[in-house]
Amino acid sequence: MSQSAPARGDDLTDAGELPAFPDLIVIGAGVIGITIALRARARGLAVTVIDRKGVCAETSAGNAGAFAFSEIEPLAAPGILRKAPGWLLDPLGPLALPPSYAPRIAPWLWRFWRASRPARFGAGLAAQARLMALSRSALERLIAETGAGHLLRRDGALDLYESEAEFRASLPLWEERRAQGIDFVPLTGRDAIAAHQPGLSPRLTHGVFVPGWINVVDPADWTRRLARIFTERGGSIGQATARAITPEAGAVSVHRTDGPPLRARRVVVAAGAWSRPLALSLGDRLPLETERGYNTTLPAGAFDLRLHITFPGHGFVVSRINDGLRVGGAVELGGLARPPDYRRSRALLRKAEGFLPGLATSGGTEWMGFRPSMPDSLPVISPAGTSADVIYAFGHGHLGLTQSAGTAELVADMLTGRDPALAVDAFAASRFRQGR
Repeated sequence: MSQSAPARGDDLTDAGELPAFPDLIVIGAGVIGITIALRARARGLAVTVIDRKGVCAETSAGNAGAFAFSEIEPLAAPGILRKAPGWLLDPLGPLALPPSYAPRIAPWLWRFWRASRPARFGAGLAAQARLMALSRSALERLIAETGAGHLLRRDGALDLYESEAEFRASLPLWEERRAQGIDFVPLTGRDAIAAHQPGLSPRLTHGVFVPGWINVVDPADWTRRLARIFTERGGSIGQATARAITPEAGAVSVHRTDGPPLRARRVVVAAGAWSRPLALSLGDRLPLETERGYNTTLPAGAFDLRLHITFPGHGFVVSRINDGLRVGGAVELGGLARPPDYRRSRALLRKAEGFLPGLATSGGTEWMGFRPSMPDSLPVISPAGTSADVIYAFGHGHLGLTQSAGTAELVADMLTGRDPALAVDAFAASRFRQGR
């Protein structure tokens, strides 16, 4: 089984000099940064994107490819800390925390615990649902404007359960989703499940079909397509590593590790898991951590998968990527520096074998990516604390692709003086200054 290097976007990166003093520099060429850049360009701004490795070269390239608009529940849910010790005892379970990393992440875990209290959780769920609704409608606008609809699959998705008790325990969340306008169809029995996805293990007794679920054919292809449209419409993309940001009179300087500073009227920080030092250079101490996610992409013919499948009790998903199949998920709270532990991707693959009889597991490519996560599961979409000319757009966890179009519209509104389409207080960087 091979291990993948990050996909690179060199063919989209301008090898020459970047434009001097554009209206906007976007730091980060993942799906969030590229979608923001495209939306800002559509609003008439001169935009340059910089990234340390190129377009879609890291986390955005290897996700499950889902626009998961029904996933409105914050990870910090009431009762999760009762489950966490059991998960943590299994080094290859759905949640892992390397012991050596525990002291460093302790402040984040404290905030995570506070966010799991019922009132905070309810407010977080409502905010997440509002951002999901905006992101769904924004995605349709993006598709209409770019002609990229052929890169989507609208087959729906299945959540699968191994017992009636497990299924019934999930129903309160499904009813909350229904209250937020999310359609779903409960399924009981193997025949009802097989009507949507044949060939599954008889251990799976109940399910929920979500007809509105959308997947991309390939998340890397999606992001690169948007980047190409952005450059065709006059945007520029360059390779540079930002190390600090300095607001000035009428400008913002982005200091690079190699070369003189870049200057623009405004800056957006959309560097995903690498955003924390940039915010710190502006005086904002934000509790951004890293959920390290693992997957294996199997070649064509591995299994006749008809639609996206989630196994909530085991913390992993199976999705189609091009003609192949991707098995991935779980959460490892381990930061940016630790080497990947690909035993986790192999454990997920063994679990998938048990639920998908006949799954061919040879010839796969393993991958690990860094999900940028805030303790309350809500992204930061707001001006920096010290300068309204710097906008933050990071911390989307495993929902970056899902929330990219909605985030882009909110950021574009902030950049152009329009009233945002929804209240953004829940996503403000300042929410952490009160000890939350």
